[in-house]
Amino acid sequence: MEHAETTNREIFKKQSQTKEIWRRFKKSKGAVLGLIMLTIIIVILLLADVIAPYETATKQQLKIKLQPPSSEHIMGTDSYGRDVFARIIHGGRTSLTIAILATMTSCIVGSSLGAIAGYFGGKVDSIIMRSLDVFMSVPDILFTMAVVFALGANFVNLLIALTLAYFTNYVRLVRSQVLNLSEQDYVEAARAGGSGSARIIISHILPNAMGVIIVNTTLNVAKIILYQSTLSFLGLGMPPPAPEWGLMLSEAREFMRTAPHLLLFPSLAIVLSACSVNLIGDGLRDALDPHLKS
Repeated sequence: MEHAETTNREIFKKQSQTKEIWRRFKKSKGAVLGLIMLTIIIVILLLADVIAPYETATKQQLKIKLQPPSSEHIMGTDSYGRDVFARIIHGGRTSLTIAILATMTSCIVGSSLGAIAGYFGGKVDSIIMRSLDVFMSVPDILFTMAVVFALGANFVNLLIALTLAYFTNYVRLVRSQVLNLSEQDYVEAARAGGSGSARIIISHILPNAMGVIIVNTTLNVAKIILYQSTLSFLGLGMPPPAPEWGLMLSEAREFMRTAPHLLLFPSLAIVLSACSVNLIGDGLRDALDPHLKS
């Protein structure tokens, strides 16, 4: 009976915290706007096959190449006669999928290493942090280019490259949080109760550092969207004819004056996606900040 009451109190507390975070999040008009924008983008991308079949994004029709926006092709056609709107929504699937997966994998790898380094300290901390210094000595974009060039340009290799470039952002962040949290009374009580190191890290430390991790993860999605588009622009993204926003910009360079719509619409897709995620990240940062509880 007592155990059931404790469980109910914990559930109620979590629900109350969630409602409070949502209340503070809604106070930011920018965050709400970003959430609406991102929701619309995701719905369009999920319905991409219904809105425009994939073959319209890859099938070449040279007779209608470089057509301006019209009722038949609302964003015009490219230099191969492919529908630009179809390429944007299908390319968005690839771009956002890679960005989200790379963010998740880099978060898992970086948070795990940061938690281990901060909790155990000593030689373990020194080895992890000195290895991290090696990774951080190379600029992110140069590192990702080198990895993709060495492994080849495809979905998996892009994911590996972006994960290796971005996991460093989490290691120092989580390590600093763990150094503070590992000295708290509830962690000492867990140790005294016989809990193992893995259980303490997973059950007691990481959940209390989750606010900072969530905010950093959200902001990193926007960064990776831009980085992944840059790689595609440089020819290190998904191989043609697979649609991708950065690749579309690269192909449109020589038509800047004659067909500006080829640059305009992919650029808008990248900017709107990155901007919406950044707005959500800013809202979450304010909502999860314990000093901003008004």
